[in-house]
Amino acid sequence: MPARIEYKSSVYHDLRSLDRDVAERILDEQESVLSRDQSPGNLPGGQFSGRLKYNTGEYRFIYTRVKDVVLVLRIGLRPPRER
Repeated sequence: MPARIEYKSSVYHDLRSLDRDVAERILDEQESVLSRDQSPGNLPGGQFSGRLKYNTGEYRFIYTRVKDVVLVLRIGLRPPRER
């Protein structure tokens, strides 16, 4: 059964700051990857230590898993050193 994806309220603010086409592309890829793959992300350091990250182009989303729910915490540009 695919995981249910939920979004923290901060994600809506993140998406509003992006171009509409970019936001739609990120959401499409995010939903495709997270709904079918049980653990596609890597562990970031710093503020989001212990969470998972997934990079899509120049952007990254930070998320966590709780049973069959994926909670997306943030979406934004990847740090320059990782591009």
